[in-house]
Amino acid sequence: MASNDPLLQPYQLKHLTLKNRVMSTSHEPAYSEDGMPKERYRLYHAEKAKGGMALTMTAGSAIVSRDSPAAFGNLHVYDDAIVPWLSELADACHEHDCKVMIQITHLGRRTGWNKADWLPVLSASPVREPAHRAFPKTIEDWDIERIVKDYASAAQRCQAAGLDGIEFEAYGHLMDGFWSPATNHRDDQFGGTLNNRLRFTDMVLDAVRAAVGEKFVVGIRLVADEDFAAGLSRQEGVEIAQQLAKSGKVDFLNIIRGSIETDAALTKVIPVTGMRSSPHLDFAGEVRAATKFPTFHAARISDVATARHAIANGKLDMVGMTRAHIADPHIIRKVMEGREHEIRPCVGATYCLDRIYEGGEALCVHNAATGREASIPHTILKTDGPRRKIVVVGAGAAGLEAARVTAERGHEVVVLEASGQAGGQVRLAAQNPRRKELIGIVDWRLAELERLGVEIRYDTWAEADDVLALAPDVVVIATGGLPQNPPLAAGDDLVTSSWDIMAGSIKPAENVLLYDDNGGHQGMGAAELIAGAGSKLELVSPERFFAPEMGGMNHVPYMRSFHEKGVTITINTRLRAVRRDGNQLVATLASDFAEGWSAERRVDQIVVEHGTAPLDDLYLALKPLSRNLGAVDYERLVTGGDIFPTGNPDSSFIVFRIGDAVASRNIHASIYDGIRYGIRI
Repeated sequence: MASNDPLLQPYQLKHLTLKNRVMSTSHEPAYSEDGMPKERYRLYHAEKAKGGMALTMTAGSAIVSRDSPAAFGNLHVYDDAIVPWLSELADACHEHDCKVMIQITHLGRRTGWNKADWLPVLSASPVREPAHRAFPKTIEDWDIERIVKDYASAAQRCQAAGLDGIEFEAYGHLMDGFWSPATNHRDDQFGGTLNNRLRFTDMVLDAVRAAVGEKFVVGIRLVADEDFAAGLSRQEGVEIAQQLAKSGKVDFLNIIRGSIETDAALTKVIPVTGMRSSPHLDFAGEVRAATKFPTFHAARISDVATARHAIANGKLDMVGMTRAHIADPHIIRKVMEGREHEIRPCVGATYCLDRIYEGGEALCVHNAATGREASIPHTILKTDGPRRKIVVVGAGAAGLEAARVTAERGHEVVVLEASGQAGGQVRLAAQNPRRKELIGIVDWRLAELERLGVEIRYDTWAEADDVLALAPDVVVIATGGLPQNPPLAAGDDLVTSSWDIMAGSIKPAENVLLYDDNGGHQGMGAAELIAGAGSKLELVSPERFFAPEMGGMNHVPYMRSFHEKGVTITINTRLRAVRRDGNQLVATLASDFAEGWSAERRVDQIVVEHGTAPLDDLYLALKPLSRNLGAVDYERLVTGGDIFPTGNPDSSFIVFRIGDAVASRNIHASIYDGIRYGIRI
């Protein structure tokens, strides 16, 4: 039956019929191997196609020239070897009537010279990009000539692979480096007037059209307002959009607002949790109105209601829900089936992008299947073995996920939780008002457990006898951990845990020293709350830079708060001891670098963050009674087979532990444990 839902209406783009209005915009998950989109890359996009979206954009961005070395796992579209890999990816998505395009670019100054072949970085003018720190050379005439040819050749490879189209990347890269007054200081035919600054773009468009013809879809993802004084103005940006729309050389515009040359600027383009949702949607709608041209856009449009509003009110023709599909690739299928309430929410944690920019691969903070489609399913299938009685002890992130997955498998599951509510450390993290969206990790799982009929027994401190009385086949220990102090020569009893600050059980004092040698959100969250309470705060870290376990995008709001509140940050310094002196505490600081160096700080309160120690008493009590004696075959956990060796054949149950009940880690590790073990039962 035809649907009246604006999101489910087809859209005609040139000769392509897009079956609905939802897309995943170009981004680089860093799943490539040797610059090629092999199995992992293909399965990631195929899952979104299976989930019902109309268009998936690959690469962010695929590089057209050898002197544009990969900055974060970019595909090598300058290499003929990519054609069969792209072809396989296109076929896998077309099988589900999902169109496939790719973003191509020359990164310009947004990379490093000391990568790949160590070729010089270039740009319209020698203006350094802070994020990647390279000093670019001024692009020469022979560079322009060869790069224009490279764009055309790259487009031909994409066409030969059977892709449905391409888009150029023109925000923060070489192409728009010519557009912006901030990065183009030239006085030749490529500088000065707007038409001169667009000359390189025109050359690329002409060469690409000559190479692929008029029937191949060609678009551009462009900045239409850099939103800073020296950059491309809104007026000129909209004029560029209008000129491109009238040129007849492109088929759609994909609108960006802002600059990406620093971490702080990047978060305005791609907001993280605590920042505005869909901040540039109205602007994109204004560009669409000014150009009367097919307009796409994505920037933290993370919920279906906002996406539906964007289409229904004519702001966009295609709406990008990119991070939302990293959290749940089956959004459209759930909308079509009347299961919108079951969509796993994107909570804005931006663990995905932070990992990419720190040299890792994209992983969702609470969907461990994304990027692991070859081994972890997005849709949990019923077991073909016996139905078992599962007792999960602990209702934090790990326990809730284990309960969800095993219940989906068809097992009988009961959860025992010591406190009066679920969530564990996730609920603690969400006490920071700026990160309150994290509670969606808990709420979604609680809703799923209710749907699956799983019983959660709150205020139940489970001892071994309590668990055994339930006659379990499998016991999952997800009891988490408790905060621990860093190693101190003296003063263990004088320090305050970051947990006490986050929970509100201890209020920040007037003058506080916070020592963080864990390096993640735990210490930073406590510091943000302390600073927000009006305390004078010094943040001390033994690292070369603070919070090394947290990526640059999440670094931004913390640093903004610290600057606004006057927080002092001291790095390369350890807390050695604490003593009391009257009404104050004295912290003795030491250095790893200068033997014998020390300093003191006299404060009202010393807060420490040193991760957690496993709460493992129950596990240790059940371990000798279990069939597997607590053991897990890690080789089989990774490669397949029975993961629980038999060490005590007379026992009737298996026991294993997950999440922080094993060791201090993070939310993603806990959820990954929950699903990777749960699907094996």
